[in-house]
Amino acid sequence: MLIFAEKTLPMAKRVEYFTVKNNTRLNSDIFILELTTAEQLPELKPGQFAQLKVEGSPDTFLRRPFSIHDVDYASNSIKMLIQIAGSGTRRLSRLKTGEKLNLVYPLGNSFTIPGKDSSILLAGGGCGIAPLLFLGRYMKSRGLKPQLLLGFRDSERIVEYSEYESIGPVWLTTEDGSRGEKGYLTDHSILRNERFDHVYCCGPEPMMKAVAGYCRETGTDCEVSLEHLMACGFGVCLCCVVDTVRGKLCSCTDGPVFNTKDLKW
Repeated sequence: MLIFAEKTLPMAKRVEYFTVKNNTRLNSDIFILELTTAEQLPELKPGQFAQLKVEGSPDTFLRRPFSIHDVDYASNSIKMLIQIAGSGTRRLSRLKTGEKLNLVYPLGNSFTIPGKDSSILLAGGGCGIAPLLFLGRYMKSRGLKPQLLLGFRDSERIVEYSEYESIGPVWLTTEDGSRGEKGYLTDHSILRNERFDHVYCCGPEPMMKAVAGYCRETGTDCEVSLEHLMACGFGVCLCCVVDTVRGKLCSCTDGPVFNTKDLKW
């Protein structure tokens, strides 16, 4: 294991081999990769991510970034919720128990944790629900009571429902109406019937922009986790630059979590 630090990063980063503990397919193209290490895990924060090196995929040259989906410090294991989107993720979906995988972690900043009396909504669309499980568990362990609003294309795309339900009330939308309320996430009636102090969001950018618009209209604090393409994870290659009121910032180091008031949306 290598450990190194950058002046621009607040926490030492590790380059470390993990062992595949489980690789669980949830539906036709979404799976959970559970990885364990012999080393003691460092403190990980909700919203951070890891860069995975994909071996055995000749046309996958760069590491792939994935949000930390869940953490178990007792077994020194972490989970990633991954959607197959190309040859790299397809190779990851075929990893067997006992195989090794090289990670650079923990990367990026984290979500802001509010006070205990706050009214909180975690909003996720599709595979963008990935960082919200770790965030929700983290909040619950600190006495917070978040609600969750999750949007999917149809009922077959709904994954990990019981895991999210263990955190707090879960509200669902599906585009075809097969489960929950019909429509997009921002169409759900809870956004008309309740008001929240804080909204935390991840998913497709149009959805996050719609949520940000709702929060702007209602005066609600909102943080989003951006799903930008990333290569290095250290702010060197500049392929994940995002336009903010503070100028051009790198999503991999200054983010991936941003308050929407800082984004030029």
